[in-house]
Amino acid sequence: MTADDATGTTNKTKPSRKNDPEGTRQDILEVATEEFSSLGFSGGRVDAIAARTRTTKRMIYYYFGGKEELYLAVLEKVYGDIRAIENRLNLQNLEPEAAIRALIDFTFDYQEQHEDFIRLVSIENIHRAEHMKKSKAIANLNITVIDTLARILERGRDLGVFKTDIQPIDLHLMISAFCFFRVSNRHTFNLIFHQDLTATDTRARHKRMIADAIVSLLKGTASA
Repeated sequence: MTADDATGTTNKTKPSRKNDPEGTRQDILEVATEEFSSLGFSGGRVDAIAARTRTTKRMIYYYFGGKEELYLAVLEKVYGDIRAIENRLNLQNLEPEAAIRALIDFTFDYQEQHEDFIRLVSIENIHRAEHMKKSKAIANLNITVIDTLARILERGRDLGVFKTDIQPIDLHLMISAFCFFRVSNRHTFNLIFHQDLTATDTRARHKRMIADAIVSLLKGTASA
């Protein structure tokens, strides 16, 4: 086992980009995402990011300002990525129940496929959002999902499909909590309960379960 195997880094080196500042910036962000999600803010090294992107520490600081600014840029990118895809789901063109199910389906799959996002959010919570609170962009990036849910809920109530008066932020919390936990805690969950949360039949059951539970709650048909 190599040192990179132990830390979870891939040690893949990006090809050098010449006369392509935006490409260089994106390469740095991609490698920094892997570095910080594997080793955290404290363990992540700018020198390692520079080596893997075939740039220099000085160039990284030129683009981002410093290590913390780079870390914040990574956080803003991973939040921005999920919100950008959500905005392309065209949920406004679906019936309210179908829109809710589509959003749950997307969130379930996206979070499972992007462990770096899960790890970065977990790490930042360990630090009590110490770094994130310095970002002016993250709160604005994430308000879009609340606005989307508010519109879906309003349409559902207007059509008589949804009966409960649940707040959009609470609905977001319910969806995120389930989808996030099954990725962030799956190793300990598997060890304790001998339940592989990535098994095909388990995934299908859980995806159906969370969608049905949320829809039943919104329709007012959930059992007490």
